[in-house]
Amino acid sequence: MKKLHLLGWPAVGMRKLGILMAGLFVALAASTALAEDVELDAPELACLKCHDKDGLKMKTDKGENLPLSVSTKAFAESMHNTTSCEDCHDDLDAKTHGKVPSSVESKREFSLKMNATCVSCHKKVVAKFDETVHAKMIKGGSEKAANCSDCHNSHTVKSVKLLTPIDQVPCARCHEEVFKAYSKDVHGLERVANGKKAPLCADCHSSHSITAASLGDSVKETCIQCHKDSAGSHEKWLPNAARHFQAVSCPVCHAPDAQRRVNLRLVDKVDGKQIMEKSGVPQFERMVKAADGVQPGLDEKELKNFLKEFKLENEGSKVILNGRLEVRSGVQAHQLSVKDEAIKDCRVCHKAGATPFQTVVLTVAGPDGRPIRHSVEKEVLGSLTAIGSMQGFYAIGSTRIKWLDYLLVLVLAGVVCVPIAHLTANRLFKNKRDQLRAAQSKDPS
Repeated sequence: MKKLHLLGWPAVGMRKLGILMAGLFVALAASTALAEDVELDAPELACLKCHDKDGLKMKTDKGENLPLSVSTKAFAESMHNTTSCEDCHDDLDAKTHGKVPSSVESKREFSLKMNATCVSCHKKVVAKFDETVHAKMIKGGSEKAANCSDCHNSHTVKSVKLLTPIDQVPCARCHEEVFKAYSKDVHGLERVANGKKAPLCADCHSSHSITAASLGDSVKETCIQCHKDSAGSHEKWLPNAARHFQAVSCPVCHAPDAQRRVNLRLVDKVDGKQIMEKSGVPQFERMVKAADGVQPGLDEKELKNFLKEFKLENEGSKVILNGRLEVRSGVQAHQLSVKDEAIKDCRVCHKAGATPFQTVVLTVAGPDGRPIRHSVEKEVLGSLTAIGSMQGFYAIGSTRIKWLDYLLVLVLAGVVCVPIAHLTANRLFKNKRDQLRAAQSKDPS
């Protein structure tokens, strides 16, 4: 990374700039009241005297336009209005600033460098962010993953307590299609109608603790935070509601127009957590490609061989497949309808050839938590070998492991037939028992 010299200032310290210009702007600072009587200090006014110009910018080494304009009014109204410029820009020198050409590799390089200054005041928040999917993507070399300045303009940042119009939410800049879906679903429409009462992005995904939505049961747990009575209300009409909550993602029923699929997640049998790839070691992709034959998608034998090899390379691990029903994309997960439109017809899943079971994927969590998937033939769900690896995932009446349906019928038949057989035998041998009792009563010996 190149050493940053904005507009030619070597890294000596911007405090000198404050000392140099303080005398010239003391009078101005004393008489300047901005944004609810917030008075900016002389050093900041000195900076803004030059930077409060529309269109001020510089070219990066990559030929990008890096904007340098800072509105005095916007800065005075921001949460950083008591923060000194030099607190963040401490590598500038008052003697050469603006006089010697500077060099910045790229806008991305500049924003990542400036992120380091956030730690000074926001240690706890940055510590949380370092464990998020965005931070892990940045560490993995992503050029698109959001960093601090992608969501927060340091010169205009406002309090999170203020109601932000949904068209100004920073998430929409990167997740445009997801946000379009959200703005038209039950939550987005409620947000527009009733303001802060309905959830926005940060309410479900948090602001600085964002993890991959596909990890664990995060979708269900997030929904339950607001819909606390959901478990009880489902138990009133849904058979085995607890099992459905475990194996079916909420949007499967509450986004009725979405496409669904079966997701076979690699999990550790001991702790129930998803298996995660190690950074820089693409084990899953290598092994699944080796196991897959000519036809795309793992068949029963190929899946069995993959699991066998995976366990050999991860000696001591208790790897199983955890099957779940889910919608096919993040966009569809944000197309939630009102409660009355949710799917309540059991036949959607519990019938032969049910649509949700026509698409199957095998999934491992990537180093940043995001899923890495590979297609699986749908016939695998009905294979005998699937019983040992797909524990606890079985839907009566659908297109999977049909002999278990037959076995269930036999069990039910046995439950009914055994009492009937017992009563029949009891009636048939009643006379014989009565005769034996009479003979025993006449012969006391």
